[in-house]
Amino acid sequence: MFSRSVTVILNHSSGDEKDSTLPDQIVNILGQHGIQADLHIVRAGDIITDIAKSALRRGSKVVVAGGGDGTISAVAAALVDSDAALGVLPLGTLNHFAKDLGLPIDIEKALEVIDQGTVRKVDVGEVNSKIFLNNSSLGLYPMFVRGRIQKLRLGRNKWTALLWSLLATLRHYPVLTVAFSTDDSRFVRRTPLVFVGNNQYQINGFEIGSRARIDGGKLAVYVTSKDGPAALVEMGVAAIFGLLRRSVDFDYVSTETLRIDAPSKGIQVANDGEVSTFTLPLKYRTRPLALNVIVPADI
Repeated sequence: MFSRSVTVILNHSSGDEKDSTLPDQIVNILGQHGIQADLHIVRAGDIITDIAKSALRRGSKVVVAGGGDGTISAVAAALVDSDAALGVLPLGTLNHFAKDLGLPIDIEKALEVIDQGTVRKVDVGEVNSKIFLNNSSLGLYPMFVRGRIQKLRLGRNKWTALLWSLLATLRHYPVLTVAFSTDDSRFVRRTPLVFVGNNQYQINGFEIGSRARIDGGKLAVYVTSKDGPAALVEMGVAAIFGLLRRSVDFDYVSTETLRIDAPSKGIQVANDGEVSTFTLPLKYRTRPLALNVIVPADI
């Protein structure tokens, strides 16, 4: 690794909150690799990006994000277009970004990558100046995420919260009327779900939700027009068995830029699992090779 001193931003609300030894483990393991860690423990929010920006101003060349995809995205937002590198400690539930980069989920092995890995440039997506690493979505998914968070705050376990939120979302089933403008096309759809990926996603088979690459310089836009909860569930089953049909079950566009217009002034958007209200229109673009990430040397 090109730096023997790193900044570590640990979101201790990610993963297992009861593991009070985790901060000491991180510092000790990095110390065994001869790396000095400046550790910051946070609980999420905009402060994560602010701490990462402060680390850059102090000259930090490696900033390590410990948490779920939302935490990693918040740190990455500060590092885009800088010469600093992002280290990833995947401590969330799904860890999409880490898995798509071939990073180990085990904490000790992930810290070993910080020491022995190599730096790779990857793309990021942007919507109205906000960065996302994985995806940005409208409609069903933001509603689902908000419901799950509400139930978790009420003390429900994560699986109960997930199931309750899924059922509630399907019951309400929001439908949006949305106008899309891409590099070379314009179209309007009534849809319950818009999904904008930072590069193309696998949407069929058991690798569904993964990406083969994060450096293709494209946004992948998926829009379904399926009407009603039953049809959407049917579509999910078809995806698992590799039976989804482009232009029949969904529209797909590969583009570098995207504009989304809708009749309302504002809309809820989920970026890497974090929901915010955005002012319309939504202006998306890809930022090719804008982020340095530390990955295993053999990838």
